[in-house]
Amino acid sequence: MWKFEEIKRSNGNLTEGPVWDGNGLIFTDGKSNRLLRFDPAKNSIDIYFEGTMGPNGLNFNSNTELFGCEQKGRKIVKYSNGNIETVVTELDGKKLSAPNDLAIDNNDNIWFSDQIGNVDTKPELSFSCVVKAERNSDGSYTSKRMTYDCTSPNGLIFSKDFKELYVAQSDFNGNQRRQLRSYQVDTKGNLKSYKVLHDFGPHRGIDGMALDSDGNIVATCGWEVSGPGPMICIFDKKGRIILSERTPCMRPSNIAFGGKNLEDIYITSLEGHLYRVRNSGLKGNKLP
Repeated sequence: MWKFEEIKRSNGNLTEGPVWDGNGLIFTDGKSNRLLRFDPAKNSIDIYFEGTMGPNGLNFNSNTELFGCEQKGRKIVKYSNGNIETVVTELDGKKLSAPNDLAIDNNDNIWFSDQIGNVDTKPELSFSCVVKAERNSDGSYTSKRMTYDCTSPNGLIFSKDFKELYVAQSDFNGNQRRQLRSYQVDTKGNLKSYKVLHDFGPHRGIDGMALDSDGNIVATCGWEVSGPGPMICIFDKKGRIILSERTPCMRPSNIAFGGKNLEDIYITSLEGHLYRVRNSGLKGNKLP
């Protein structure tokens, strides 16, 4: 059984987007429009970046540049030297709805989920989908719609070989599905039809995901309302649950590996927590 160490107490503000920077954990405090950073050496949490617009998912590219989804700003951004640089704001000439989470491929293209259901103002798009912000030779990005079969994509992450994109289809509408899906990525960087790895039925599906060193999917899922409750579930590549641990928070939001040799696990929550789990027996996937 895992021991969950409470690093940050709940304050009602969603925490999300945990990423390990080599020495500490950066995560988002979206309602306060800022990024926070936990320093394990000092056992302290400090403000890392302010003046954001509802940040949610975060990720580094191969050059250790930090990118984020800003839901209120309806854009993908880069945080660099105290500045916020806009990466993409539109898809086919229309403003994005509410970028939620992102994954970066081995060519530094940014793939992100865009959810029409979370937009605060009038949407210009009529659908939710996975979008790819394709990196151009001049360093700019061009957005491209990648899925036509997701009603509410949430967390997403690539397999170790980047040949599969795992997507959490997590729609809260009763007539829609909550599934863990695997899309094959073809040689041209497009997605083929998906395969359902796990179906959560009527219960809350996956929010955020990380990959362990064996290529298994470590995911936050479930809640207090129905089903087995709030959980961290580990899925193998075929979608079989090989381990599950109940969380002390009611609605875990995202997860990341960190610490020495990526042996620690960090979990955020809708209630505003940050937890750390040590000695789980797992290690995070180290990107090439």
